[in-house]
Amino acid sequence: MPHGKAPWTRTRTDARKPVTIVLFHSAYGLRPAVYAAADRLREAGHEVRVPDLYDGRTAETVEDGLAIRDEIGRDELLRRAVLAAAPYSERGLVYAGFSFGGSVAQNLALGDERARGLLLLHGTSDMTDDAATGIPVQLHVAEPDPFETEDWLNAWYLRMRKAGADVEIHRYHGAGHLYTDPGLPDYDAQAAKRTWAVALDFLRDL
Repeated sequence: MPHGKAPWTRTRTDARKPVTIVLFHSAYGLRPAVYAAADRLREAGHEVRVPDLYDGRTAETVEDGLAIRDEIGRDELLRRAVLAAAPYSERGLVYAGFSFGGSVAQNLALGDERARGLLLLHGTSDMTDDAATGIPVQLHVAEPDPFETEDWLNAWYLRMRKAGADVEIHRYHGAGHLYTDPGLPDYDAQAAKRTWAVALDFLRDL
């Protein structure tokens, strides 16, 4: 079973209403695994939007993906993400993302007072000390993860709690960084299966 879950939990309600999710791709770009994840979420009854922050470009290696990310630039990528989410923000969005996409999702969620939740798969982002939010947050991450080190995650968790977020962390020992993508060497079928089971339950509770 995943371990490292925070000791405090959200109160489960009987309401099971679908949510609108904006799902951001990783540094690899809009790979088939992202579309498959969106379909999985739609099958659970949710509306899902999948922005393409790279304008159709994808990468075969993480190095190439990071090069595309850096070429476009952080400010431009965030601008594209905000524009993609804006038409749906009045509904109260759930922001979600893979790795780099998780950092994008976190930035948007913390800046959106209507946000309903934040689902992070393999990635987080830094945050300011004055950040404030009351949203539920769920993170799924490999253990160990070279991009999400133990010290970083501890600091991230404490900052999220200080901001007022209700945080769960689920760790998967021995999995690769992007372990939910069947097309990458990081893929771990069992960890991915457990991740989606827990994530779908999280979304049902929002």
